Amino acid sequence: MYDNIPTLLIIAFYMVVFLYGSAIGSFVNVCVMRIPRKENIVNARSHCEDCGYQLKWYDLIPIFSYLCLGGRCRKCKKRISPQHLYIEVLNGALYVLIFIVCGIGLEALLFCLAGSALLILSLIDWKTYEIPVGCNIFIGFLGVIRAVYDWEHIWQYIIGFFSVSVFLLILYKCTGGRAIGGGDIKLMAACGLLLGWKLIILAFLIGCIAGAVIHLVRMKVSGESHVLAMGPYLSVGVMAAALWGNRFLSWYLGVMGL
Repeated sequence: MYDNIPTLLIIAFYMVVFLYGSAIGSFVNVCVMRIPRKENIVNARSHCEDCGYQLKWYDLIPIFSYLCLGGRCRKCKKRISPQHLYIEVLNGALYVLIFIVCGIGLEALLFCLAGSALLILSLIDWKTYEIPVGCNIFIGFLGVIRAVYDWEHIWQYIIGFFSVSVFLLILYKCTGGRAIGGGDIKLMAACGLLLGWKLIILAFLIGCIAGAVIHLVRMKVSGESHVLAMGPYLSVGVMAAALWGNRFLSWYLGVMGL
């Protein structure tokens, strides 16, 4: 894919992608902090949670500001949660991974934005057991863009919107909401529109397996409650299917002789 491009130029490109991703990761932090509190994520200025100090532009440089300040507020010196640093690094690394796997194109850009939205809803769902509807709407909007762009296969995306979400809706109705949450249904609908029916089914299976295994381990090791936030696990399934799902399906169908 990059055969005719100098190695230094490729490295520089990925560095730019990482920096851009870490900058979006800073916004991810804002969303994770403010959305559960119903605070404005656009107009309100960033500030220290302890002393209220309004951060200057040089306090908001992703990764570098945190490291230069030693993870503490410039004014009151209270420790800042390392979550800010971790999310910025994680989001930047995720963007690089997506571009490595998908190459340069609209698909990579859509998956990057979807990945950030999935990261936001995963962290919020992990803490509150609620998936923000805005994240699902945003992912659905990205799905509309991809479906229109890939117009020849638009029915794959339309079917994807319903293929898992309808099953979950029936499960929701039959169990009175005890087996699955309404946010998970909307998430699978939005992601189905983004991925298409084959990959969203695979994403759902991966998410269920990951959720069952990891949560059972957590219950055994740390005494975690039986309540399971499915958002993070479904998000892992969605990203795995988006990046490697087609390769896995091709391999599987080849093994099965189909």
